[in-house]
Amino acid sequence: MRGFTLSDFETMLWAVQWTATLVIIALALGGPLGLLMAMMRTSRNPVLNGIALVILQIVQGVPLLGMLMFFYFGVPVFLGIKVPALISVSIAFTVFAAAFLGEIWRGGIQAVHTNQSEAAACLGLTRWQSFRHVIAPQAFRIALPATVGFLVQLIKNTSLASVVGFVELARAGQLASAATFAPLTSYACVSAIYFAICFPLTQWSRSLEKKLHVVR
Repeated sequence: MRGFTLSDFETMLWAVQWTATLVIIALALGGPLGLLMAMMRTSRNPVLNGIALVILQIVQGVPLLGMLMFFYFGVPVFLGIKVPALISVSIAFTVFAAAFLGEIWRGGIQAVHTNQSEAAACLGLTRWQSFRHVIAPQAFRIALPATVGFLVQLIKNTSLASVVGFVELARAGQLASAATFAPLTSYACVSAIYFAICFPLTQWSRSLEKKLHVVR
């Protein structure tokens, strides 16, 4: 046995890079998929709308922990291939981010009054031009605070990746606790690091709500 030392805390700080990596991958891959889901959900085509709705219902109805288990333990069983932890966890978080960002952005798109698209049509803009130049900028302004709020939730949910052995911040805390038998100190440090990351983002989300007058 040994006591909790500064090196344990430094290891946790080192593990933050993998937490950040998961968040970046989820946003980089899940963002475009989320936009696609939002456009399908707001489409006039009932088939596209229905497909997107079914996908969103499935993803949002399954716990993120269940998706992590499926992509890490289930895929090797069904496909017979071993999936590295980083890839399986990244896929799970990408799907998770795409579903929730899609619904957030769908709400932003639908919050833009129909008069805006009608006015764009009167100016001779195509539907894509209308979306790109008229609808999307206003929807982005409306959905930005909620998007930042989801980012905070995404950062905290990366702690679930520890269940498949992926060494991010929460897993580093588990390893420090097991090595030092000081769970209170270890998890207090983990919580403090999460707070230091998430609190500024939470404050930024609140300031965006006031600045953009989203609450009105």
